[in-house]
Amino acid sequence: MSFDFYKRAAIVCRAIPCGKAASYGQIALLCGKPKNARQVGYALNRGRLGDGIPAHRVVNGRGFLSGAASFETDDMQRRLLESEGVEVERTNDGCRVDLKRFGWHNTMEEAIEFREMFERLGI
Repeated sequence: MSFDFYKRAAIVCRAIPCGKAASYGQIALLCGKPKNARQVGYALNRGRLGDGIPAHRVVNGRGFLSGAASFETDDMQRRLLESEGVEVERTNDGCRVDLKRFGWHNTMEEAIEFREMFERLGI
């Protein structure tokens, strides 16, 4: 995976608004690499995106919290989301965010802005 992808992912992750969650696939799509959702997870897990990344706001495509390995405790991602007003439901399959309600519904204009920014930055 290219270092440029990590730069893009860091920029997109930092743009996730407080009180919202985004999926790994959504981040990959906004980075221009829609098939690289797993790479987003890998980068978040390994800390490859640098400091100041709100990794707790990234969940899987069904809204499940799946990044426990990236945090100091198993429930830290849930606690961080809840501290921002995101409701986290406990289910038999795990903790889940309702992406219809708390998902980051980025606009087409935002997607275009990211693409243009990446072109300007040469990444």
